[in-house]
Amino acid sequence: MYIFFYKLKIGKIGIVEKNGKVTNLYFSNDKIPKDIEVNETPILKEAARQLNGYIEGTVKEFELPLEPDGTIFMKKVWSSLCKIPYGETRNYKEIATEIGNHNASRAVGLANNRNPIPIFIPCHRVIGKNGSLTGYAGGLELKKKLLEIEKIK
Repeated sequence: MYIFFYKLKIGKIGIVEKNGKVTNLYFSNDKIPKDIEVNETPILKEAARQLNGYIEGTVKEFELPLEPDGTIFMKKVWSSLCKIPYGETRNYKEIATEIGNHNASRAVGLANNRNPIPIFIPCHRVIGKNGSLTGYAGGLELKKKLLEIEKIK
């Protein structure tokens, strides 16, 4: 596993790669595991290039091999998040319904919260049923910035 840190307009970001796939994204306030070697691999360089393009408004879809670690349910939720089009949002109930369990709004929220690759898996596009911004690993200000990049809100 390798990590490399990038200074972007939204702050310092650490991106992790294992076996040629992006597995984690860390914000500056996140606790980073000690057993990861710092090394900029080609996939990390490409991930940073695409992320920077996203922040600049030129990349609307990421084309990266992603491999988040989680339960089958979490992976189902994250897969659903990846289907939310750029510039659109969904609420927790809509995601729960999409994955076939309309009563799982809270579990969807928990899976959203545990997303190890935020931005690339766009959990920032999930908002409260009333349109309110709900929690985000990078903080609500960052969530608001990401939605503004996509011209949402």
